[in-house]
Amino acid sequence: MADVAVAILGLARTGVSMGLALKRQNQKGGAHTFKVTGYDSATPRMKTAQKMGAVGETVAQSENAVKGKDIVVIVTPYGETKNTYDYIASSLRAGAVVLDATPLNQKALEWGKQYLPSSAHQVCIRPIVNPKYLFEGVDEPERATDDFFDNGSMMLMPSVTCAKEAVELAADFARILGARPHYLDPAEHDGLAAGMEGLPSLIGAAYFYMMSQNPGWMDAQRLTNPSFGMLAHVLMDTHPDDLRDVWINSSTDLLRYTDDMIATLRNFRGLIASKDQAALEAAVEESSKEFETWVNRRHNNRWQDDEKLESKAPGFGDVVGGMFGNFIGGRRKKDDEK
Repeated sequence: MADVAVAILGLARTGVSMGLALKRQNQKGGAHTFKVTGYDSATPRMKTAQKMGAVGETVAQSENAVKGKDIVVIVTPYGETKNTYDYIASSLRAGAVVLDATPLNQKALEWGKQYLPSSAHQVCIRPIVNPKYLFEGVDEPERATDDFFDNGSMMLMPSVTCAKEAVELAADFARILGARPHYLDPAEHDGLAAGMEGLPSLIGAAYFYMMSQNPGWMDAQRLTNPSFGMLAHVLMDTHPDDLRDVWINSSTDLLRYTDDMIATLRNFRGLIASKDQAALEAAVEESSKEFETWVNRRHNNRWQDDEKLESKAPGFGDVVGGMFGNFIGGRRKKDDEK
């Protein structure tokens, strides 16, 4: 049995859930055991992650967390990620695989090219979580679970220089977390993410700003319920500077989606103003049917009628024992010969 050394940088819900999923795999047994080191700029999060058993140890500096690690997972807040690359670059072992969940892939790849040594391999990732948690958006480490990625997907966007074996390792690592790997072009990812993540965060922040500036806010805030909190929770999960920077750095795509949203709101406003019951009913019914179709596809992780459902992910040793062992073991052998 071989140990696989993993560093998780960023211990909010996603990072801690990764640690718990690896712990679950260790408990199943297999050809490899994961040894996980955690880092977060917020000390309370590191304490929570260790208390939950998601990491074996935590360290106070990211560069120390990555020393000697086979896999480095970056799930830090957007505003910290560029500096994280700078800090860890000189501490990475030759052949380390860096999995980066930064919201904007093209920026992450720029930082990787700027800071990472040529011996490191970079794969951008985007976890698409278990549909069980589809309507729970709060990003707190206490909400982390070992099944957070089960029946979900892991989008993989490798750098152009990334070794094939490292990409395969990233895919198998995704399977160990419980997710189905799926490959996507970085630019395509960023364009889609502007609509799937950027626009909802913009709407939530703008909506709260509008309501809080309304003269009736002092009374209105007494009526807040989950529908309000779910829409505006991005202001609790994400630092204002990070929201600003993500919006600006994805402005071309985000503006396109924003213009479409404004046009759609104007159309709905017109129907409401004219009290056009039939047109409103038709629009909502069409949306409702498509929503139902999407929810079914999302829960089944099946996007085409003729697509076969993937069976439950097999154990780590069964899936990646050969490839993972050869890649990691071969790299270590080369390191030892130096």
